[in-house]
Amino acid sequence: MPLYRTLLFAPGNHPRRIEKAFTLGADAVILDLEDSVPPAEKAATRAPVAQALAQPRACRGYVRVNAMGTPHCYGDLVATVGKGVDGVVLPKVESAADLHAIDWLMANLERESGLQVGALDLIPIIETAWGVSRIERTLQARTLKPYSGVWRVSRVAFGAADFSHDMGIAPSPDEAELEHARARVVLASRAAGLDGPLDSPWFQLKDAEGYRRAIERSRRAGFQGRLCIHPDQIAPANEGYAPTAAEVAAAERIVAAFRVAEAGGAAAIQVDGQMVDYPIVQRAERLLKAVKGEG
Repeated sequence: MPLYRTLLFAPGNHPRRIEKAFTLGADAVILDLEDSVPPAEKAATRAPVAQALAQPRACRGYVRVNAMGTPHCYGDLVATVGKGVDGVVLPKVESAADLHAIDWLMANLERESGLQVGALDLIPIIETAWGVSRIERTLQARTLKPYSGVWRVSRVAFGAADFSHDMGIAPSPDEAELEHARARVVLASRAAGLDGPLDSPWFQLKDAEGYRRAIERSRRAGFQGRLCIHPDQIAPANEGYAPTAAEVAAAERIVAAFRVAEAGGAAAIQVDGQMVDYPIVQRAERLLKAVKGEG
């Protein structure tokens, strides 16, 4: 399972920023057709984005299309879904129907491009009051067979700015007002069997210490990574969401000790003063697989 600690947005209508974005050390780059591109330039930006994603690169490449309720979404997908793109980021998702409709369209575009149906990833952004209030039902789409026959959603993202605007919230520096929404996104993701979600961008670009604290809170709360809007945010998030050396060493001790105990007929032991049984071991194994890029 590849790491998803940092996904850096780059505006699709700025070729130089796109070229640079792929060299900055993010786990993935999202070429944006939505908020960073004015309406008059959206159609003309599609072809350059598709061309950029078709080039060799050092990390994964996604495209954020416009929301389904806009006149741009269909054209965005038709123009950009094809060879070279790793997946689609879909903003303002509010229902399972949204996911099934996009899955149907992506499956047909994959077929036309000669790709395996279901090969491309889909990352929904939950960023409206309606989206958060219905997230459990939205992610229940996993229990229904999608058109592609493959569940292509492995993780969702939370969008704090649009959610705050929709709710009329003015978050304080520690964003305590958003804790409930974040908790629902994490809980619904786990209940649906998804990976930990991706947290919202941090918009206070000059508050490096606040960003560090936000990353720490986010990881403790169950998020696996973060959407980034500035190159300076990549290194702190890569470090903050990655397992520490101490965590990796502890996981290795847990797995090794448990395997010995299991072979001897025991399934509950103590390691470093901690009670260890199957859930703890499975968590340690997931951490080690993530570090190795497996899964």
